[in-house]
Amino acid sequence: MKPRPLTLALLLITLPAFAQRPTVQTVSFEAPSVGRKLKYNISLPDTYDSTSKRYPVLYLLHGLTSNYTDWAKLGAPKAAQGLDLIVVMADGGNSWYVNWAESEDGQKNNWEDCICKDLIGHVDNNYRTVAKREGRAINGLSMGGYGGLTLGLRNPDLFCSIGSQSGALSFAKTIGESLKKGTGNLFEAVTRRNTNDTPNNDIGVDDFDSPAERTPKGKLFATPEQAEAHDPFQLVKSLPKEKLPHICIDCGTEDFLIQNSRDFVRLLTESKVPYTYGESAGGHSPPYWAREINTAIAIQYKVIQRNLEKLSPEDR
Repeated sequence: MKPRPLTLALLLITLPAFAQRPTVQTVSFEAPSVGRKLKYNISLPDTYDSTSKRYPVLYLLHGLTSNYTDWAKLGAPKAAQGLDLIVVMADGGNSWYVNWAESEDGQKNNWEDCICKDLIGHVDNNYRTVAKREGRAINGLSMGGYGGLTLGLRNPDLFCSIGSQSGALSFAKTIGESLKKGTGNLFEAVTRRNTNDTPNNDIGVDDFDSPAERTPKGKLFATPEQAEAHDPFQLVKSLPKEKLPHICIDCGTEDFLIQNSRDFVRLLTESKVPYTYGESAGGHSPPYWAREINTAIAIQYKVIQRNLEKLSPEDR
């Protein structure tokens, strides 16, 4: 049976809306903290070009062996569609988002500064952002989950909300313990696995597109004290509660890192620190992240909106 004219007209009106997909732009920028050019992906709200207002920003940190292009494959821009939110998908190589204690071969490896100074500075200078703590959040998965909490707790004036999905939250604590004992550590084992020099053409950054190039050379932490200074378990206890960002955590029940999240949440509960926590079926794998990024972004957006209400209309 042929569609009636009204039905056909409705189909023609509706189809473009269903076909519409969020636009992701790739941006190059200078990162003096690491002495090279890097790229990030950015997704702008649907209304960005039709308004003059400023928008809050959510920064997403990828996991070990991944890169800035993977968040779009996991559906992060689509999860943010319809929200007044800029999403920035950063690239930190295999750095663990830390300013390295020692670098070799003339490298610069101040990766915390790369995110918190170079990247945020570039985004705020080139896009209409709410360039204040109340308009900024950070989230990450696996290595990026560790990075999201660590950067957020070390720089509480930058972010109103911080998050971890499937985070390797005990990473620094484990290295600190091995340094005290004088034994080999997890990071050294991971580094040995990332010596492949086959480029990943998706990355598109000269001299930074193979696992070997993306793994810094040197020492991440040289002393137990340096590891402790980057341990979210220690950081969350050292900050006054009024300075703490909101903390969001989730992990799959079949994830080999789930005990990290459970231990951290236990500490938050004992310390009476507010948080949002979720567990659901899934492992340390893209299907879990692709599903749960929707929830993570929704929570971060709600926390941001709550904080934006504290600003005067002129500052928003």
